Amino acid sequence: MTQTTTPESPEVAEDAAPAPPAVDLPWADVTPEQFKMLRLVPLPVDRATGARPLRFVQLGRAERHSTHFSLLRLDIQLPAQKVRKEQNHLDVWANHDTQTITFSPDSGLHMEPLNRGLGRFLLAQAAIWLQRKWSHYRIEGGTLAAKDALGEDARLRRDHVLKTHGIEVSYTDAQHMKGSYKELTAGNLIATWNGEKIQPVEILDAATMLQLADHNLQEQEVKLRQQEERVAKFKREDGGLRFTISCLVAFAVFQAGLLIWIATHR
Repeated sequence: MTQTTTPESPEVAEDAAPAPPAVDLPWADVTPEQFKMLRLVPLPVDRATGARPLRFVQLGRAERHSTHFSLLRLDIQLPAQKVRKEQNHLDVWANHDTQTITFSPDSGLHMEPLNRGLGRFLLAQAAIWLQRKWSHYRIEGGTLAAKDALGEDARLRRDHVLKTHGIEVSYTDAQHMKGSYKELTAGNLIATWNGEKIQPVEILDAATMLQLADHNLQEQEVKLRQQEERVAKFKREDGGLRFTISCLVAFAVFQAGLLIWIATHR
């Protein structure tokens, strides 16, 4: 959810009230401290986003609290893959002075890989966190950035994510370019995600998966070794048969030559 503004005309800008000073938020250097593995279930190939194979990613989480603010910081980390700073990142701020909720980065929620349910998962974690203590806090309405939905498929995915979390989306134009979402309280958020796309994996479950994979690998190695031994045996037998056949052919040629010699020298 991002809020964007449009430049005002000079006349409007002169009459408008000065913008409130930006609030200096704390904890800029906080990094994730708690981690959990997520299993991205393999899905059919999507015409817009391509192949969607089985993948495992890491969810990083950190919390901070003070008299004025509370912060939930979420990150999705991909193995052996770097993403931009604004990708796979969500900060949820609870302002206790104004009893409002804000999200960052301001550029919006951008996930990699696309169309794997990660955006819904992060928003669900945010809703669960907010509804524990601050379900009455307000999430102010705002406009939706048109650049986040340049294609129809991208717009539909974005709107679907917002609507499934209880956020009402509306448009003021037929081209669906000028979108906005309405104000709501944190308690009205729907804290669910698509379990057919993302499955959190506990440490014991991950250990069990690794043990099972290692066991299957060892079984495959035994089967491969048995197959190699059979192939080597067949090669030895094939070599013996080839030698026998060569000897028989040589003997047959010798006999034929001997019979021809006998027949021609009588």
